[in-house]
Amino acid sequence: MTVTTFPDDVPELGDGQVRLRAHRSADLERIVEQCTDPESLRWTTVPRPYGPQQGREWLAALEAAWRDAAGNRTWAVTRADDPGGTYLGAVDLRPRVGDQVAELGYGLHPEARGCGVMAAAVRLACRWWFERGGSRVLWRAARGNFASWRVAWACGFTRHGTLPGSLADGDGGPALDAWQASLGAEDLMEARTPWCEPTALGSPAAGGLRLRPWRDEDVEALETLEQPSHHMPARGVLDADTFPEWLLTRREKMAVGTTVSWCVADDEHDRALGEVLLFVTEGTLEDDTAELGYQVLPGARRRGVATAAARRVVEHAFTARADGGLGLRRLVARTAEDNVGSTRVLDALGFELWGTEAAADVLPGGRTVAALHWELLRG
Repeated sequence: MTVTTFPDDVPELGDGQVRLRAHRSADLERIVEQCTDPESLRWTTVPRPYGPQQGREWLAALEAAWRDAAGNRTWAVTRADDPGGTYLGAVDLRPRVGDQVAELGYGLHPEARGCGVMAAAVRLACRWWFERGGSRVLWRAARGNFASWRVAWACGFTRHGTLPGSLADGDGGPALDAWQASLGAEDLMEARTPWCEPTALGSPAAGGLRLRPWRDEDVEALETLEQPSHHMPARGVLDADTFPEWLLTRREKMAVGTTVSWCVADDEHDRALGEVLLFVTEGTLEDDTAELGYQVLPGARRRGVATAAARRVVEHAFTARADGGLGLRRLVARTAEDNVGSTRVLDALGFELWGTEAAADVLPGGRTVAALHWELLRG
């Protein structure tokens, strides 16, 4: 009987784009570079500090794991056309339920990020697991780690929500909320939902405004927004105190294809004036109907900002996908009957009132307010 030892016991995997191989002692310098990179430190639990000694200990541990029938399976990622096999990162599978379920982990050297290398590596590792009889691969990442989610998203993983306080913080702080997702053996290894990036929009139809992605620094433009609570859910209102959570939630929803949100900014100073968004509560924005929403900061009201910005978004929504739009057939909206400003916007855009929901909201004092339902069809 032939007995193999490391590195010969590590199956080499390839797809013409990347190659997964056993780690080498020559990888040490680049492993240290990766593990001391700010993004690695932010999103992983690599030891602090991390130097050659920690790298050698890790290499010894992964070698020992390959000798263990139930151990983690870790590969070095390299380019298929690189004869020297320069280390670009690592991908690993950690058995969790016998030989049926494995948890996925991965990390890239800074110079290899953003070019599809890790998605290719993850597909190879997952295919290897499934070919050996595995049924599912699990993925977890700290909430907000969009770079990690983009890899899992591209490989067909389905998001299952967020588990509060379930992930260790590498810096020893409170436990972090974790996104969770999984891939089944029968799933296609390609994105299952759109990732909705807000296309920059600006034209005469936008009234001298620019519609662009939100930025963290837009918080500096926010004002106290005083309006009746039944006009908009509190969690959706632009407010400086809640903006980080508001923005993270918007970005989460865009990353699973249910929302696209634009910052409405003045064309001269690029200062945030409000928001226009399209969203769905079921399905994704690849379907043919979405709901329109908008809000304008107090200092920008009564200047036609909401109407001009929403008109540009409606134009984009009804433009064919082949021409860079969303290709939607129908838009809907909902307003409170006493929200005169919002009603004027929808009237100006050509929306038609199709239904009234009596006593939809109860105001302080017991008075009830109806909800109005609107629609606009592509012309």
